[in-house]
Amino acid sequence: MFINNAYAQAAAAPVQDGFIQFLPLIGLVAVFYFLVLRPQTKRAKELKAMAEGLQRGDEVLTTGGMLGRVIKVNEQYATLELAQNVEVVVQKASIQSVLPKGTLSSIK
Repeated sequence: MFINNAYAQAAAAPVQDGFIQFLPLIGLVAVFYFLVLRPQTKRAKELKAMAEGLQRGDEVLTTGGMLGRVIKVNEQYATLELAQNVEVVVQKASIQSVLPKGTLSSIK
C-alpha cells in the first residue's frame, strides 16, 4: 500500500561508436611519437651521416670528452691526434660532433 513497486530499469544501450573509446589512446600514441620517437630517429640519422662524412683534418669531440683531429678514417674506426705524437683509435660511433675548423688551436 504505502510502498511503491520497484520495477527493473531498462538496460543501458551499448555504445555504438567504439572508435570514440580509443581516441585518448590514439592521442597518447601520437604524442609519444612526436615527442620521443621522431626526434630520436632524426638525431640517429644525423649522427650516422656525420660519421660517414668524416674526413682527414676534421676536428671532433668524442663522447668521452676528448678533442682531436682526424688523421685517418677506416670503415668503422677513426684515428685521432689528441696532441703532438699522441694518437688514439676510436669507433666512428663514439664521435659526438664535428667542430668548426680552428677550434683546437683556439683552446690550446
